Amino acid sequence: MHKGAIPGRGRLQKLTRVMQYLRANKDITLTLEPGEQPNWWVDSSYAVHPDMRSHSGIIMSLGKGAAYSTSCKQKLNTKSLTEAELVAIDDAMGQIMWTRNFLIGQGMRLATATNIYQDTKSTILLAENGKGSSSRRTKHVRYFFVTDKVKKGDVRVSYCPTHEMIGDFFTKPLQGTQFVCMRSKILNLPSDAGTTVHRSVLGKSKV
Repeated sequence: MHKGAIPGRGRLQKLTRVMQYLRANKDITLTLEPGEQPNWWVDSSYAVHPDMRSHSGIIMSLGKGAAYSTSCKQKLNTKSLTEAELVAIDDAMGQIMWTRNFLIGQGMRLATATNIYQDTKSTILLAENGKGSSSRRTKHVRYFFVTDKVKKGDVRVSYCPTHEMIGDFFTKPLQGTQFVCMRSKILNLPSDAGTTVHRSVLGKSKV
């Protein structure tokens, strides 16, 4: 929506729906449970912004519940979903390495490599092999910084099925059961927590 434009009825309905959801779920809170290793989930939505830039969703857990999460527009345009996913991993790398070094500095014994979950296999190959798996379409060579960290053993990029990719929560408009399931993992809730309330709110979409 351009500057000075008047919001339409559709936008008002969406805002009303959000406010109804927040009012109905104001007592749901985040609970953290410690674990042995940090795990990261990184996802992107390709070319979803008006300027055709993609969007990154990043989440980290130290056991159960999201200890860190962010949702951000990517700073450059990409030519494919594979490339957008690689940019998302690079967007996360600064925080990943800072967290890894901080935990080691606190005396925590970490696994050989910090695990990064990704649901696009071609991106995993690109992250692991760098130029060996790239093509003329993949022009952002600077993002092979990720490959360097993989080869040094600091991080490991592992496959995560799309239906288990909780990074989707920060990049896509999830609905119904999928929304409730992802929310439960992020907030560390029972899998059925808030389901009834959520469905009742979904039914109130009219202004």
